[in-house]
Amino acid sequence: MRLLIVEDDPVLSDGLQVGLTACGWTVEATTRIEDALAALESSAFDAVVLDLNLPDGDGLQVLRFVRQRDMDVGVVILSARDESRDRIGGLDAGADDYVGKPFDLDELAARLRAVRRRLLGRSRPALTHKDVTLDPKARLAWRGEEDLPLSRREFAILEALMERPSAVQSRSQLEERLYGWQEEIGSNAVEVHVHHLRAKLGSAFIRTVRGVGYTLR
Repeated sequence: MRLLIVEDDPVLSDGLQVGLTACGWTVEATTRIEDALAALESSAFDAVVLDLNLPDGDGLQVLRFVRQRDMDVGVVILSARDESRDRIGGLDAGADDYVGKPFDLDELAARLRAVRRRLLGRSRPALTHKDVTLDPKARLAWRGEEDLPLSRREFAILEALMERPSAVQSRSQLEERLYGWQEEIGSNAVEVHVHHLRAKLGSAFIRTVRGVGYTLR
């Protein structure tokens, strides 16, 4: 999962980046509405963790931007504005969830996973394709009854493909899932990770659609 954090408190933002990156996700952060809108226009994100009290206005502007453009992005508001009317206003404006500050990081991560499942139209927390199962929370994988050892980026690619097994995902889409803004990307990084996955899963598990990308079917 690729996340955008919109939070102007540097200590909290850093803590969120560290904690959510430890969940195996690629996490970017901005402090202003203007930067958040630019990021959403130029990059693909699975979810946004959104503060409301931002230096250049109300964070609900970001939520409206996402909903008006019908972006396939989950939005979880994370705000000190935690009265009932604030929660109702945020949820009615289109937020997928609303978490008040102070908060528990593990609970926030669980809520993000739940939002992602709803967007993908599935109820079970585990992902399964053929004889392979992934547990996104524990970051564990199995093939049949045997553990399947995967690197962080191998897991991320396989998770992305198993979330939408019928879709073809391009190299650039997978790169965005794997790498943050500041990380250098090798010219054939995705191909290398796919090669390693095929060595573990069999050459037929991941299919290449020439000139387009990768899919499981």
